[in-house]
Amino acid sequence: MAQPQLRRMTPEEFLAWQQLQDALHELVDGAPELPPKMLTGTSQAHDRVVVNLIAALHVQLRGGPYRPATGSLAISIPGGNVRRPDVSVDGGSADPRALSATEPRILVEVMSPETVDFARVRKVAEYQTIPTVDHILLVDTQAPRVDVWSRDGSVAWTQGKVAGLDGVIELAALKLWLRLADVFEGMHFGQSAA
Repeated sequence: MAQPQLRRMTPEEFLAWQQLQDALHELVDGAPELPPKMLTGTSQAHDRVVVNLIAALHVQLRGGPYRPATGSLAISIPGGNVRRPDVSVDGGSADPRALSATEPRILVEVMSPETVDFARVRKVAEYQTIPTVDHILLVDTQAPRVDVWSRDGSVAWTQGKVAGLDGVIELAALKLWLRLADVFEGMHFGQSAA
């Protein structure tokens, strides 16, 4: 027997629906979906990188207009999807009841081998359509490596890669620096991970 077709939701309907759910969802093409990390859980490596990123960003952003957020904060995509990057930096108004970022500036996805291709293709393309986003990071958990997309001040994007524990990511739009030694603190990589 075929499953009944769910009614497509707008982002606003989705956020209202989400408040009644036990698990965090994303809105994809009008339908709620569990993000892959909710289906499989996250590894200790994934969790450690997320915590390290939040800590490093918090230290630099403290007292300013921007604040880091976890994957619980929704990010609305202009095309209608709603995503939950692992880490974000928001610069919009701080409304304690808001369920989504109002002015996302940095979006970070922490990769697992199962999600790397999806995030690299679809999520990066979606994130690049958000007018306020200046930087997108895809963080590898298998090696000290981060893919970085930065808006060059107009609508064009540049892509780079920072690798090795001595690497430093410059997030120029917000005058931030992330040392890979801090991002990957407490993690151990094999000899070939550089």
